[in-house]
This record gives sequence, structure tokens and C-alpha cells, in this order.
Amino acid sequence: MQYRVNQKNGDQLSILGYGCLRYTKKGTAIDQEKAEKEMALAVEKGVNYFDTAYTYGGSEVCLGKFLAKYGYRDRVKIATKLPHYYIKKIDDMERYFAEELERLQTDYIDYYLMHMLNDPATWQRLTDLGIQEWIREKKESGAIKNIGFSFHGGTAKFKELIDAYDWDFCQIQYNYMDEYTQAGIDGLNYAHEKGIPVIIMEPLRGGRLVNQLPEAAKKEFAAADKERTPAEWGLRWIWNHEQVNVILSGMNDVAQVEENCRIASKAQANEMTEADLQKFERAKAADKKLTPQEFLSNGAEFAPLDEYEIDCAMLDALENAKPCKNAPIEPMEAESECQTSTPAASPAKNSSAPAANADSSSVA
Repeated sequence: MQYRVNQKNGDQLSILGYGCLRYTKKGTAIDQEKAEKEMALAVEKGVNYFDTAYTYGGSEVCLGKFLAKYGYRDRVKIATKLPHYYIKKIDDMERYFAEELERLQTDYIDYYLMHMLNDPATWQRLTDLGIQEWIREKKESGAIKNIGFSFHGGTAKFKELIDAYDWDFCQIQYNYMDEYTQAGIDGLNYAHEKGIPVIIMEPLRGGRLVNQLPEAAKKEFAAADKERTPAEWGLRWIWNHEQVNVILSGMNDVAQVEENCRIASKAQANEMTEADLQKFERAKAADKKLTPQEFLSNGAEFAPLDEYEIDCAMLDALENAKPCKNAPIEPMEAESECQTSTPAASPAKNSSAPAANADSSSVA
């Protein structure tokens, strides 16, 4: 396993992080035994960053049980998220946070995120409720080590949020198809220039850049190196960016853990040639020839919902929901339109700096 240094605090973070949204289910519950085997293998191979959230039904409990059972708490960094969309008053923050600590069987969170914080107005609402004072108290007590946010909006809003507070890190969706959507390369560079570590989610768009990739795109990658799968090309494209600290992958199979850890032991920043990068441009061009409907049904079973789709559905549902019920909710199915990303700033001619991609199907 390779590690990149958190430029804010010196933490050595594995370049591959474990996204805890896609554990295998046994009936309606997480298959705890199977998940533990996969996570134990990841830890033994050097993965030390685990990402979950309050709203990933059963995920925090599963991770907490695993870390307590194996005695791995001191070997890993836990990242989880505050469901700020439920928050009406300062007491709600305390209540949800306390429940997360209980679920995770710990007394501190290494990396705590505002989940789906997509615009400055929402941050201002939380600030008016007293969240900055609450964060300061938690950091002073050691209950929260680092504070950040996960994001699914556009570049301009992302930059505004970066400048709105002294963040310790951030988390964005980024892959070779989203280079100029959502926060995009411009947002990635902006955070990096500000000295803010960047965690990547959905490096393979929930598996779509593998399972729904057009044949022409597959041929492009195969022609370059028959031994590398489209997944490996996609992950290496992200790790090619030195601005990226960690890529999250929602691994739910031992073979996935083995393969992703193998790639993470070799991939380097700035390793791709201009010829390599041109293959991604041709792959993107092949993909754009498909309609959205064709893309989603292109030659494979429909991949699991990625976090962005879940977040879209959640936002729709929460518009009329009563907040602070303090009960977990299961991820909901989303309409296909939720896959549409917010356009990022138009690319500058030489703006495509190499980047790293983590989530072979992860969370945000």
C-alpha cells in the first residue's frame, strides 16, 4: 500500500480508502461476517481510511463491530458524516453525533464531514444555529480530530464553501468522466492550492465506468495494455493527480479488495504519458455518443446506486420530511435524472492535471 501525507496534519493516509456504503446484504441486513472478512483483508494490506455515514443504513454499526472485534481502532481513521439536513437546533447536532459514537463504538471521530453540503447558504444556516462553536468544542475535547464536508454541487459553489470556513479536508466526486462537472478539476486544484486535503468518491461512477462502458472505450484501453482492466485505468487516472489524497472504493468482495490493493501498491502521481491521457479523451468521446438511456443499459446489469444518486433522492425526499427524528434511514432508489452532474467551470487548455480515483463504488 502507498500513502500520501495529509498536508494539514501529517497523517499518512492510504491512497485507497474503504467506502462503507456497499456492504453485501443478507436479506435486508448487512452480512456482517462477510463484510468483516473483506475489511480485515483491507486493513492487513494497509488500508487505513474507512468512510461511512449516519444515513448508510447499518454501515456505522457494522464498522464499529468490526473494529471492536479485531482491535483495529488505533490502526485506522474513521470518517463519518453529520446529517445536517435533519438539524433544527444545536441539540440535534449533539444527539446525532453521540449516536454515531455509540454505533461506531468509539469516543472520537478522525474525519467528520458535513454530509452533502452543497451550497454556502446551507453552511450559513448551520452557522446561525451555532455549528462553528460546536465544532470548536468537539475539536478542543478531542472528540473530532478533523472537520470537512462532502460535496455534489458545481465548481463556483464549491469554491465559495472552501472559502467559507477553515476546513481540514473535503470530499468530492471525481473521475475521468466528471473532470469538468461537479467540483471538477478546477475545484480539485482550488482546494489543493489552499492546502486542503481532497478525498475522492465515485472514482468509477459506482461501477458504470466498468459495467456500462461502451465497447469502443473498452477497446481503447485494451489496445494500450491488455493486462489492465477499465477499472484499473480509471483508478490510475485519478491517482495520477498529485492533488488527490485518498480514493474511496466501495469494496464488497475479497477479489475486489485484492485487486484494488494491488493497483494502489503501484500507481503513481504523474505517471501517465500524453498518449495515455489521450486514450481517456477517446473513451469519453465514445461514451458521449450514447444517449443516457443507452448508457445505463449498455451491455450489463444495472450497477448499484452511487452515492450521488442516493443523495439526489434523499434531498428530494427530505424537502418535506420532518428533521431530527434521530433514526437511521435506508438509502432510497433514485430517478435516473439524478445522475446528471452540475457543470463545472469550462476547462482551461492545460488544466487537466493528473489525478487519482478511488471509489470502485463508494460513498460520499
